[in-house]
Amino acid sequence: MGQPVRDYLLTLCATAAVTYLLTGPVRKFAIAVGAMPAIRARDVHREPTPRLGGIAMFGGLCAGLVVAAHLFNLTSVFKLSNEPRALLSGAALIWLIGVLDDKFEIDALIKLGGQMIAAAVMVIQGLTILWLPIPGVGTVALTQWQGTLLTVALVVITINAVNFVDGLDGLAAGMVCIASAAFFIYAYRLWYGYGIEEAAPATLFAVILMGMCLGFLPHNMHPARIFMGDSGSMLIGLVLAAGAISITGQVDPDRLGIFVGGERGATHAMLPVFIPLLLPLTIIAIPAADLVLAIVRRTWNGQSPFAADRGHLHHRLLEVGHSHSRSVLIMYFWSALIAFGAVGYSVHSASLWIVLVIVGLSAVGLVLLLMPRFTPRAPRWAESFVPPRYRRRQRSEEGDAEAPQGQQGLDGSEMASPAPERAPVAVGVSGVNGATAIGPRSRFADRDRADSPR
Repeated sequence: MGQPVRDYLLTLCATAAVTYLLTGPVRKFAIAVGAMPAIRARDVHREPTPRLGGIAMFGGLCAGLVVAAHLFNLTSVFKLSNEPRALLSGAALIWLIGVLDDKFEIDALIKLGGQMIAAAVMVIQGLTILWLPIPGVGTVALTQWQGTLLTVALVVITINAVNFVDGLDGLAAGMVCIASAAFFIYAYRLWYGYGIEEAAPATLFAVILMGMCLGFLPHNMHPARIFMGDSGSMLIGLVLAAGAISITGQVDPDRLGIFVGGERGATHAMLPVFIPLLLPLTIIAIPAADLVLAIVRRTWNGQSPFAADRGHLHHRLLEVGHSHSRSVLIMYFWSALIAFGAVGYSVHSASLWIVLVIVGLSAVGLVLLLMPRFTPRAPRWAESFVPPRYRRRQRSEEGDAEAPQGQQGLDGSEMASPAPERAPVAVGVSGVNGATAIGPRSRFADRDRADSPR
């Protein structure tokens, strides 16, 4: 089989293009049907913004599967495996539940039951975990009930982890895109590098997931014109979980024994990615950590684990002084560092320089966290490629033009005029042009409580 990079690129472009083109009409449809809930206490946007972005993402998923089914190097995935059909069935069910929730706000327990049913639908059609690689033991075969329970648990954890992190414009789509890119590198290496055909479905799922996120991001970046809603966050979470299940529970480590010297060696070689994918702790490490912290925080406070609050990681980044865009970029940075670091370590686990690079980048990330007021400046040759706020020349010209003329004192010296009082933002006015970041906490003290009328 020839190298299928071209076919993957075509699938990626088709998925992204369909998602991008559908998002505009879906936004108008969401406004027409009233899928624009009022501002809640935990929200950071300040204008009602339409949801139902998951409709466009589901259209991109279907388009990607159709295109891939007609490409020469990817046709075998549909002929030799039933996993693409299982993914489509589970995705359709979870997408429908998400659409209903975006419009009617269904109960959290009903959504949890729908997530479990969607996972069960995929299990019935063959997308399930069959065995686990355990370090020091080797491959452990699972019974049907064990595999089903583990598969359902992984799907539910991943869906809710992605759903929990969907709190800032472009955050969930960008983080899942980064995770799927790292996942694609690992799955493609298993398939084309080792010739393991069982890794082909997971590779296809990762490419389609990247296309869904890339096509939606232009509409969802700050200020967002549309939100993906639960119809989108639960959908991309399920696709990410399906890829993890496919490659973790379907690829037999015995197939790698000829490359790394036995079954136990193969298990140790794949451990840096296999076990994190199973739990999952690296590919979606940031959403999973946010999920665990939210459950512990709410339970400690005597609340339901499904109760909404403003204690997520992205909320805390805003509280310490980071802007909306900077908070999103910091979350991107940590997601990329953990995901690609795990993939790089799985490829060359004995290389010390990989560990040193990860440690160095982690130090850079900590510095960025501790400097919320620092605004980077782009070099002059790159000023035309960055937003205006990062341009030295633009900022100086705007400052000179907007500087108010001060009043002259008795001695003829110029006195600075008082700063004009900023008009309050009318939160109750319905607008559909997007969302803005929150300002200082003192201006929104009444929104800190979940039972606030605002």
